[in-house]
Amino acid sequence: MEEGKRQRQVAGVIQEEMNDIFRRLGLNMIDGGMVSISSVKVTPDLLEARIYLSLFKVNDEKAAMKKIEDRAWEIKKDLSDRVKHQLRRIPVIHYYQDDTLDHVFKMEELFKQINSEAGGNKPSGEA
Repeated sequence: MEEGKRQRQVAGVIQEEMNDIFRRLGLNMIDGGMVSISSVKVTPDLLEARIYLSLFKVNDEKAAMKKIEDRAWEIKKDLSDRVKHQLRRIPVIHYYQDDTLDHVFKMEELFKQINSEAGGNKPSGEA
């Protein structure tokens, strides 16, 4: 099902504010790595928001996610203070780890491996 205009607007507002909240609370740098909000998806009824977090060079990803979950109430309170004039109800927030970057790196490694194997197996007549 395609996302509606209002869903995209609400998701955009939440993502912008959450980025600022994470910066202010120091959650954008955890355990020597960088945490960023890669996307926000809002349900059609606007009552639930899924926050997808991208963890880059974070040593212990589970601990980083737990640290964010532990401060979820504080984050939500901050968010509600910022968007209370734009939204009737503050959505229930769920955090998910966005592993798209991991897939990209794995694919790149596979392509490098395929290319190196193909490069070594060229017939003698080709350059």
